[in-house]
Amino acid sequence: MPFAPPDSFLVVRGTEIAELIDGNRDACVEAVRDAYLTHARGDSSLPHSAFLRLPGRERERVIALPAYLGGRFDVSGVKWIASWPENVRHGLARASAVLVLNDTGTGFPYACLESSVISATRTAASAVLGAQELIGARHAERAGFIGTGLIADHIRRFLLELGWKIGGFRLFDVDEKAAGRFARSLRESDMPDVEVAGDAREVFDSCDLVVLATVAGTPHLDDPAILRHAPTVLHVSLRDLDPSVIAVAQNVTDDVDHVMRERTSLHLTEQRLGHRGFVDGTLADVMEGRLARDPGRAAVFSPFGLGVLDLAVGKWVYDRTIERGGGSPVHGFFPVA
Repeated sequence: MPFAPPDSFLVVRGTEIAELIDGNRDACVEAVRDAYLTHARGDSSLPHSAFLRLPGRERERVIALPAYLGGRFDVSGVKWIASWPENVRHGLARASAVLVLNDTGTGFPYACLESSVISATRTAASAVLGAQELIGARHAERAGFIGTGLIADHIRRFLLELGWKIGGFRLFDVDEKAAGRFARSLRESDMPDVEVAGDAREVFDSCDLVVLATVAGTPHLDDPAILRHAPTVLHVSLRDLDPSVIAVAQNVTDDVDHVMRERTSLHLTEQRLGHRGFVDGTLADVMEGRLARDPGRAAVFSPFGLGVLDLAVGKWVYDRTIERGGGSPVHGFFPVA
């Protein structure tokens, strides 16, 4: 029987995706876990992300993340995500994205999913999974958030839905109103001991779990003493910590080659030290027992955000959408050969 293009091309809206994810964040974490382990086994293809910047506008960028993920997923595709920081001043989201899924038998794309929700979900799932593996439990005496925007809110939702036991929260954002809104959302969820801190140092000093979810383009935390009490740090925004801070930590990432790019804190540390020996291993190493947490040092998880994670969550969303008869099929999208 000759191969033929798919009968339709499925478009899945962000509202549909958000409804699927809400109440199923444990399944998203498991999809991300499986993606990391599948990637670690070599059953993936992950070219470097391509960064498109406009002349003279370095803060704005569009990133293409192509990937193939095998195992139970067997899917290829690409996320195309734009970051326009000035959007927030006009009441628009900073990030916008789509995820295109391709059939691995014919190469035809068969779905386009709104992906700002998927991207934020896989980022939060990765961070919370990293915290769980490095702490060894879903528990923190006090959690701190430096940066209280969209990604921080998604991480908050994962912590709550997955039943984390957290004794208190400390929050800091250069936008005091954003920190105040985040504090209200925590209090409305009956979270205890919620306070807005005066600066980032105060958050570090009072918390054993710290989430860095800023929009910083260059390191702004340069005192290694902030890690003296050996906290677990989720360095989601990747560019907050000076190399002098990175150098004293137990550093865990998701893919060493990928994270050593685009002037991340780990990339800057490699440039300063001239080697990569300060990276202890990957999250897959931790999950599979090849790397143990050093209780005497802070553990800093710096996930680059791999395209295979978008595919894992995107494929999960697509499969659930098909089961529910959702999405918007576009019939006749492809010409008949």
